[in-house]
Amino acid sequence: MKKNVIIGLAMVLLAGAVIVFIYPKPFSKPERKVLYWTDSMIPGDRSDHPGKSPMGMDRTPVYADESSPALSTEADADSTYYTCPMHPSVHKDKPGACPVCGMALVKKSSQREAANVNLANLNGVSLSSTQRVMANVTTATVERKTLKKEVTAVGVVDFAEPNYLRISMRFSGRLDKLYLTYTGQAVRKGDPVADVFSPEAISAQQEYVLALESREQLRDAPEDVVAGAADLLNQARQKLLRWGFTEQQVKRLDETREIARTVTMLSPISGTVVKKNVDPQHYAAMGEDIYDVADLSTVWIYLDMYEKDIRFVRVGQTVRTTTEAYPNETFVGRVAFIDPVLNADTRTVRVRTEFPNPGGKLKPNMYVKALIAVPSMNTLVVPASSIMSTGKRNVVWVEVQPNSFEPRDVMIGASTEAYAEVVSGLNEGERVAETGGFLIDSESALQRPGETDVHASHTDKKTGAQEFFARPSEYVKPLEKHADGNEVEILVKGRYTPEVIHVKAGEPVTLHFYRDEDADCTNEVVFESLGIRRRLPARETTTIVFTPSDTGEIPFSCGMGMVRGKLIVEK
Repeated sequence: MKKNVIIGLAMVLLAGAVIVFIYPKPFSKPERKVLYWTDSMIPGDRSDHPGKSPMGMDRTPVYADESSPALSTEADADSTYYTCPMHPSVHKDKPGACPVCGMALVKKSSQREAANVNLANLNGVSLSSTQRVMANVTTATVERKTLKKEVTAVGVVDFAEPNYLRISMRFSGRLDKLYLTYTGQAVRKGDPVADVFSPEAISAQQEYVLALESREQLRDAPEDVVAGAADLLNQARQKLLRWGFTEQQVKRLDETREIARTVTMLSPISGTVVKKNVDPQHYAAMGEDIYDVADLSTVWIYLDMYEKDIRFVRVGQTVRTTTEAYPNETFVGRVAFIDPVLNADTRTVRVRTEFPNPGGKLKPNMYVKALIAVPSMNTLVVPASSIMSTGKRNVVWVEVQPNSFEPRDVMIGASTEAYAEVVSGLNEGERVAETGGFLIDSESALQRPGETDVHASHTDKKTGAQEFFARPSEYVKPLEKHADGNEVEILVKGRYTPEVIHVKAGEPVTLHFYRDEDADCTNEVVFESLGIRRRLPARETTTIVFTPSDTGEIPFSCGMGMVRGKLIVEK
């Protein structure tokens, strides 16, 4: 019995050895198929053979049986990898540091919910329910509301020009006495200002008295002689009135026939002395200013309005102002005049407003804060917090399906602290992310690492043109051909976009580098063959101009030599 069992086992082992020897391939590991070669540091970099990438790194193979972010399926929907927040193209299977900027990698999980939405077509992002709660993403409906806008501005108090008067000399003379002795002194219309000794004024009085006596003496003369005497008297009288004599002073001269040695000048306005120009015994010439007097019962306030707000301002609108001196008191006035010229230095328009000032609390040169209420309008609005401004465009995140959002370019009109008017880009009833928009934007960068700018694929609704930069993998021609050469705008964000630029030899080249990141790796650009090294401040445009003389390639890179690009100089 045992012998038979042993013989049977031996025969089975022998048969297995024969099968393995004759048919070895079913038991051997199949050869892996290489799809393409790539540098994971450069989004979109592909080659059909191994070699060096434009950054000088060795390309690694991507096999057909490997999963990747671009070819993710439901089987790897819950896979976990580590990526850099600043460089989403970096994918690692374990924690560590970003090879580009050195930042700590963060853990990232693919979302099962995204399998139901074609995010490539939507240019959007999908969140899990947990992510939405953790990011505090709330939505609001695009609806029509009565928008009550208030325009704010700062301004300064000034004198009202019609109420500002300079008291000047009508004739030359010595100021024997000044009744207004200091700046700030109050004066009423008709109050004495100064006693003036003037030979000219004395002569004018004497002429008037002589003309008066001559008319009386010629009362019985022929009619034409009487008329001539009356005309001479009237001319002498008008001269006194033009020189500042009052009707009462002339009447007294009629009655007494006494020539006053000094003439008392009277104030023609009620107000406050804002400037005293002379001292006693000063000999003033005709036309010389002795006092500046202003009536401060009404003042002007000049407001500086920004260009974007001037369209809401109209003459006659009510203006409310507050001051630091009286923070709990509001002063009410009206718009009196809008300057037709824009200040080129401040990019503001001066608006003149008029305010009653019975208590004198509004003092010239005092700063104020002003508020102008704009008439209400019924319009399409979204919460102001839902709008993300990129500097060139305004973007909102629209919820196209539950927990799935897509970015949308919008044109914004009037806005308040709570709401903004939507001129175009949204329809009534759509839902937008009211809070958490920036976190959605960040999430979209992680879910679509191959795109340098997550908004770059938006198309202008009016022109149908791609805006500002093309995708990283595309060749971009110079934006504009000028008479003085080629001009190209280059986005610096983990790479150079475009990274290959064609220019003409012997023509000036203008490169505008805009660095849209804070990583130290790209904070300068180096053209080693040209001896050019320039710092690239974040969120600013740095311009480099030079003229290539010979054809060929001119490489450029970041200061660390990790991010690279090149100029191809052609004839």
